[in-house]
Amino acid sequence: MLVSAKQLHITLPPKRVGDDPTTDAAAGLQGGAQGLLATALQNQIQSQSAQGSGQVQASEVAETTQAVNAAAKISDNIDEAFAKTRVQLSAAESASAKSAKGSAMSGADEFKAYMSKTPEERYRDSILKEMGLTEEEVEAMPPEQQQALAQEIAQRVEDKMKMAQAEKEQEQREKTGSQPVVDKLLASL
Repeated sequence: MLVSAKQLHITLPPKRVGDDPTTDAAAGLQGGAQGLLATALQNQIQSQSAQGSGQVQASEVAETTQAVNAAAKISDNIDEAFAKTRVQLSAAESASAKSAKGSAMSGADEFKAYMSKTPEERYRDSILKEMGLTEEEVEAMPPEQQQALAQEIAQRVEDKMKMAQAEKEQEQREKTGSQPVVDKLLASL
């Protein structure tokens, strides 16, 4: 059995600057954080080479602690910047949604209203929509036109039921194949 010692390196596609405001903020903050960490590491290396081995350990601990504290502070600043950006974006989105919403229902409210209707009411609404009418327009019609519209809708419902029945019978015939002929033959024996 052969085993490959090759390791797969997976690189994720970088987020593009300009696609998302949070990405822009992160890029700026992370660039600064990386620069500070690189400077701290360079200073640590220079101090280690300049000092003796006894002093290096003490200095190394102090500088490492400082670098960790600096990195933690930078990380906190990045998190704070992200939080501020998200708050600003959510405030802007909610303000635009409130202004656009006006008297219209939200998507969730529309869905709840639709699901609370019976199938017949949903079908009636779809027929009215096909005809380019709203419920308010139907109510504003004279009774004679409402009656004619009701008859048209009833005719369409009846046609749909007939089509559904025909499709059901067709499926039954396809499932059983020549079964009715066989049943008749066996019944006659």
